[in-house]
Amino acid sequence: MPAEMISHEPATGAELWRGPVGDAGAEVAAARAAWPEWASQPFTKRAETMRRFANAVLADADGLADLIARETGKPVWEARTEVDSTANKVDISIKSYAERTAQKSSEGALKARNAVRHKPHGVLAVLGPYNFPAHLPNGHIVPALLAGNTVVFKPSEKTPAVGERLVRLYHEAGVPEGAARLLIGGPDEGKALADHDDIDGLLFTGSARTGLILNRAFAGKPGKILALEMGGNNPIVVWDTPDIATAAILVVQSAFLSAGQRCSNARRLIVRDSLYDPLITQVAELAGRLIVDHPHADPAPFMGPVVDNETAEGLMESFLILLSNGGKAIRHMTRPDENLPFLTPGIIDVTALPERPDIELFGPLLQVIRVASFEEAIAEANNTRFGLSAALVGGSPKQYDQFWANIRAGVVNWNRPTNGASSAAPFGGLGLSGNHRPSAYYAADYCAFPVASSESDVLRASIGVGLKPSAAELRAAAQE
Repeated sequence: MPAEMISHEPATGAELWRGPVGDAGAEVAAARAAWPEWASQPFTKRAETMRRFANAVLADADGLADLIARETGKPVWEARTEVDSTANKVDISIKSYAERTAQKSSEGALKARNAVRHKPHGVLAVLGPYNFPAHLPNGHIVPALLAGNTVVFKPSEKTPAVGERLVRLYHEAGVPEGAARLLIGGPDEGKALADHDDIDGLLFTGSARTGLILNRAFAGKPGKILALEMGGNNPIVVWDTPDIATAAILVVQSAFLSAGQRCSNARRLIVRDSLYDPLITQVAELAGRLIVDHPHADPAPFMGPVVDNETAEGLMESFLILLSNGGKAIRHMTRPDENLPFLTPGIIDVTALPERPDIELFGPLLQVIRVASFEEAIAEANNTRFGLSAALVGGSPKQYDQFWANIRAGVVNWNRPTNGASSAAPFGGLGLSGNHRPSAYYAADYCAFPVASSESDVLRASIGVGLKPSAAELRAAAQE
């Protein structure tokens, strides 16, 4: 790992940012030193500090959105929605903290009080992804700081500039420098942070491969909290519906929003065979109309490039592998410029493949599978080790009830896209998608732990059974 890290704009290849690689040990030590004072602050003061952070984000909205767009390649309009989500996370997290970790008290035996309160873990490491370099790590960091933890945040090595800007905004809002630390680096720095003995937990959003490594590493550390959000091989099922045009829009939004670089994007379209021809015709036509261009283009693009050339090359290779193994191209994925990571949406029918790969193809590539029955559609949707999001388009209320009851996913939608989940709801999955630590509204659950107490203002105790008579009792008995 070089002593300096450099970030480039995906859309142009131009250098965007450079900065020194950090030291995990030094950042953890700084966060540890700052923790007692930050944790001792009243919650109201921490909440007010985070509200100032939300205001700082909104004041810097144009600059932050421009930086996100340039470093990720996503359109400016989409980057602005990420900025809004980053600011809105504060009020949502304050409400969540009050609801999920509220102090509770009840009357116990002998006039004692039974109380439940929550404590922060201590120093939490946060490993952020590149696709939402502000919103997703912020979704861990804000609840962690509100609960009284201090944080060491390592942004993705592909988006360090946004990570640096995010931490600067925390500090400008009044979060002590020791309470929110920035670790610039790549996989080596991430491993050093995750392995550090003095962290009390790790909050991760990223690939299943990295998440599994972290899960194994933490298996022998039950005292440390681990929250994993690891993406998905998400299905969208289209069933009986007369509105094929709207169904096609939902499929395209699910598959190709953010250039297919959302963990909740649809990777597999499962369609009833009788709807196949009209639906696929409209999906392919609509996908062909999507504007793919640089973030600031006019007219505004639907999607920009994927994050880098290596990712583009891997997706093109995956498309060709599916094709060579029996897939039927509905719309060829293309790469207009071999020097830049722009990709056009690819659609491929993989019904005939004897073994379909159960992997997350993180980009604008949609696999299509045709089925004959609704039960077969559910079985095919569940034919994955992942379990993040799933959607049913069309069908009856009874069929949605059947779908909801039988699908294995943490987010289950009806006549809505697979992506675009609300921050006011829990977000997470099972299997290779997560370890039952949903984020978003439920992030408060893994940022503090409950402490049960039985309390009394006075000493009061007795033993009613199982005691031998005392000496005084024996003497009294002998005198009678």
